[in-house]
Amino acid sequence: MTNVSNEIKEQLSLEQVVEHIRWSDGLVPAIVQDTETRQVLMMAYMNRESLKLSLESGETWFWSRSRQELWHKGATSGNVQTITSLKYDCDGDTLLVEVKPKGPACHTGAVTCFHNEIVGLPEQSADQASGDSSATTASASSESRFEVLAELESVIAERERERPEGAYTTYLFDKGVDKILKKIGEEASETIIAAKNKDNDELRLEVSDLMYHLLVLLQERKLPLDDIMSELSLRHERPRRD
Repeated sequence: MTNVSNEIKEQLSLEQVVEHIRWSDGLVPAIVQDTETRQVLMMAYMNRESLKLSLESGETWFWSRSRQELWHKGATSGNVQTITSLKYDCDGDTLLVEVKPKGPACHTGAVTCFHNEIVGLPEQSADQASGDSSATTASASSESRFEVLAELESVIAERERERPEGAYTTYLFDKGVDKILKKIGEEASETIIAAKNKDNDELRLEVSDLMYHLLVLLQERKLPLDDIMSELSLRHERPRRD
């Protein structure tokens, strides 16, 4: 087992931990926090089995109330969370899981699930009146610019996993990589035609179709979008040649 918190690993066995927790319908809320930045990343639920798997693997496992099944955080996206500490509170009814995350916690692509700020608080109003909030607003806008890509990546991964009947993405995965590549070729050709015709409305639609099919291909090949973004970042940092 990895270096999961002394509070649990060295002092208590799994059976003892289970006895110390106040389960509600077999579940306990688990707050996940970045061990380095101290930012709260997400909240999910654990049952006895997911807690056991978390302790044994050193990565976060949860219980999905909507799907009624265990889920390993990052199993599909690659955004796993390595546990550094696992504690329960004074009442034993909440877990605090400190982790080193590999990628964003939220399915939208945001670093944390808690990115929807409620505005209008008195202190916020005072900051806005003094103009202190302009940098924060610009930063938030920049961070959310590409969230739709991460959200689409998550939806595509879910379609591959669950294969809902009648969904176009399910059809592509069922047909396999050759069909996906054929569609990419078609969309690339239509993108070229739209650009040559100087029709930006059509170009917008065709580029959107092309990007969608590229994301399907990445999912089929199990290549995370984060890897593409990292490669682009590395290329940007390389010294330019004269």
